[in-house]
Amino acid sequence: MLNLNQQQKLQQKLSPQQIQYIKLLQLPTMALEQRIKSELEENPLLEEGEEEDKLLENEEPLKDETRGDDEHATAEEDAEREPEATEDDYDWEELLNSSDDLYGYKARVDNSNEEDDRERPMPAKSSIAEDLRDQLTYLDLSEREKLIAEQIIGSIDSDGYLRRPLESIVDDIMFNHGLELDEDDVEEVIKIVQTLDPKGIGARDLQECLLIQLRNLPEDVDYRETAIEMIEEEYKSFTMKHFGKLKKKLKLTDEELKEVFELVQRLDPKPGEGEFTAQQNYITPDFTVRYVDGDFIVTLNGRNAPDLRISRHYRNMLEKLSAEKKKKKQEEDEKRNGIDDDTRQFLKNKYESARWFINSINQRRHTMTKVMHAIIDLQEDFFKYGEGHLKPMILKDIAEIIDMDISTVSRVVNGKYVQTEFGVYELKYFFSEGLETESGEEVSNKEVRAIIEGIVANEDKTKPLSDQKIADKLEERGFKIARRTVTKYREQLSIPVARLRKEIVLEES
Repeated sequence: MLNLNQQQKLQQKLSPQQIQYIKLLQLPTMALEQRIKSELEENPLLEEGEEEDKLLENEEPLKDETRGDDEHATAEEDAEREPEATEDDYDWEELLNSSDDLYGYKARVDNSNEEDDRERPMPAKSSIAEDLRDQLTYLDLSEREKLIAEQIIGSIDSDGYLRRPLESIVDDIMFNHGLELDEDDVEEVIKIVQTLDPKGIGARDLQECLLIQLRNLPEDVDYRETAIEMIEEEYKSFTMKHFGKLKKKLKLTDEELKEVFELVQRLDPKPGEGEFTAQQNYITPDFTVRYVDGDFIVTLNGRNAPDLRISRHYRNMLEKLSAEKKKKKQEEDEKRNGIDDDTRQFLKNKYESARWFINSINQRRHTMTKVMHAIIDLQEDFFKYGEGHLKPMILKDIAEIIDMDISTVSRVVNGKYVQTEFGVYELKYFFSEGLETESGEEVSNKEVRAIIEGIVANEDKTKPLSDQKIADKLEERGFKIARRTVTKYREQLSIPVARLRKEIVLEES
């Protein structure tokens, strides 16, 4: 039996060009640089450089986002507007001389610093595991011990800890190498691995990590033995900061206990993290915002993104194809010039790909700049005066100003950073919910978190404030916030509870 039913659906339909634009839009500066390099390698018609004798003519921008069938063309309309040309009806001359001619088309951003400011390639750097294996070669180990040590090093995590059970390491060695061991054999080699640099590597927990580092300090270091005793015998009291109990057990004065704590705090709790080079340990801002003579100057970072254009050589080939098509003996001419149908199809496809890629790059710049200007419009006081002047703002506010979809704004702000006169901020930083003060004024919850941070920074370290006392202080400033909200904000700021913030403060004599 034939059953008929009717359904109503809301669908999103995107052309390949729109998909490309959306993917490029969400890339941060460094990822975009790699994407452009990849495209330059894959498409011979795309090349770096700008053309001085040709000016850029604006293209019709890509539609920003699909918001449903009611606001965007259907698939049939897309096909009618952008017909897929075949070899017989493809007009090369129209392609080459259309109003959106992209020869010399420049997707320009800030390249004012030119070649000297291009990022220098980072030197190759060995990993912690490679360094440890290199150190093994200097030790007098048997083949059996080397094999166990290799397995142990391979099991060390990114923090430098060996968190795998010994039983699992024994099983792995038995399965992979057919070598029968017991846990004592592995334990002996772990002790050897723990002598390698950086000190503390291969520890099973923080307590062991601290003890390894303390025992490797020179014997004449002040309070070394006391610190070892504290971590070994009174570790729980140490973590809970029970100062009274520690002073009694270790028979120390306040000053001596403070010295012991400071010695332990100088140790590395994560020896596997290693050191960062200057180039690795930074954020590349996508925008720079300056306030000059009453106006905001917004620059989109393009220091490592080259200007793009269609290759002159391949464009000449296309122009030749266009001229030859007008001749009656096209096929004979093409054979004589060595340009066959496959070549024509290849050039056509690559030309279209290069044209749309450049247009997508330009549209990305246009959209990102619009979003950044809208953020500045709503957060003007922040960009003028810095922290303490952040206003409540959500993605919808920006979307309404620039008349784009919320998802587009989300793609722009995700993973992007702006360099301001007050530091580098992630664009997400400017978005927050609002809280109403007793006077009826709305403030950003980020500002409230900053106030909490200030209260904790200035508290009496011998008697840290509880969450309820912090809430009381906020109420005195006009913010009526529940204790559980203070707890939530404190945890977001990675501030420990009052008990763990307690410090030994010596009285000046």
